[in-house]
Amino acid sequence: MRESTLMEIVRRRRTISFSFSFSFIFLILFSFNVIFLVGAKNSHDGDNNVTALFLFGDSFLDAGNNNYINTTTLDQANFPPYGQSFFGLPTGRFSDGRLISDFIAEYANLPLIPPFLEPGNSQKKLYGVNFASAGAGALVETFQGSVINLRTQLDHYKKVGRLWRTRFGKEESKKRISRAVYLISVGSNDYSSLFLTNQSLSISMSQHVDIVIGNLTTFIHDIYKIGGRKFGFLNVPDLGCFPALRILQPKSDSCLRDASRLANMHNKALSNLLFKMQRQVKGFKFSLFDMKKSLRLRMQNPSKFGFKEGEEACCGTGKLRGVFSCGGKRIVKEYKLCENPKDYIFWDSLHLTENTYNQFANLIWNGGHMSDSLVVGPYSINKLFQIS
Repeated sequence: MRESTLMEIVRRRRTISFSFSFSFIFLILFSFNVIFLVGAKNSHDGDNNVTALFLFGDSFLDAGNNNYINTTTLDQANFPPYGQSFFGLPTGRFSDGRLISDFIAEYANLPLIPPFLEPGNSQKKLYGVNFASAGAGALVETFQGSVINLRTQLDHYKKVGRLWRTRFGKEESKKRISRAVYLISVGSNDYSSLFLTNQSLSISMSQHVDIVIGNLTTFIHDIYKIGGRKFGFLNVPDLGCFPALRILQPKSDSCLRDASRLANMHNKALSNLLFKMQRQVKGFKFSLFDMKKSLRLRMQNPSKFGFKEGEEACCGTGKLRGVFSCGGKRIVKEYKLCENPKDYIFWDSLHLTENTYNQFANLIWNGGHMSDSLVVGPYSINKLFQIS
């Protein structure tokens, strides 16, 4: 037998042997991973120390509740190009992809938190529920009839509480409710709606803010009475600098002053409220994310944070793409879509891109500092998940 033929036979045998060994090893590893994943899931299902996440408020957190109510497309995002960057289809989220709440759930090793109104297995609601509704405010009157207001969101939460008592029993459900984290974004619509619908206040700005904060205070106390102890809040961003509000004035090169003023007043009152509750209410713990400052820093210096455009929206039409027409299903049908949403801070004229939300979620979770100023405090959301 020629030497070259012998070498070829040896080479083939080695190849066959290697292929068999590799296949065998792959099968073993695959089987191990399946067992591990199934075991991990079952362990997670039975883990009494799982911390749930409940979400309340507006479109900054709404994962699709408005898909299931009788409303208009002004308060829905269940059509393209919403959702294109991550989900590949619209989910009801007012962004090109995920929201802050989705990233927080991921960091906490939780599944995506389902909308309360989403049909399906109640098993999904054992790790938390999303009650938020795009357009909602602390005031019942805010876009009344078209959204799920904060009071109704509380009623929905109570229904989940009853579900938990049935599933876990009274004592265990009480423990889980106290361990849960409650993330809230509310107030923006109570102020922006005044300008978007051309309303005039019959009371002073400060009185209007006091009523909003008063309703929010009642809501927090109601959750506390039920057993909630750990709260996270997003303050109100600089509304006057959003494209939709900037174009309401003759010169859109500056922010709408009164809208920004209301946001500032709200944020000061909210901070005062939370620190007061921390002093006076036993066991009350909170995290407050300065969304206003975080957004302004990015708008002022977008390239520092990896953006190319800090003022114009990715999706819409008109100056700054400030007309709320993204998707062509609203009053104005014409819209333009940017090539890469990651380059933009604003997705449409009233909401932010997944990239922006991702950066915010990272700050909220880790308790980051920017420009020597505390962005999250006094706890990070990560810390709230860890403490009992």
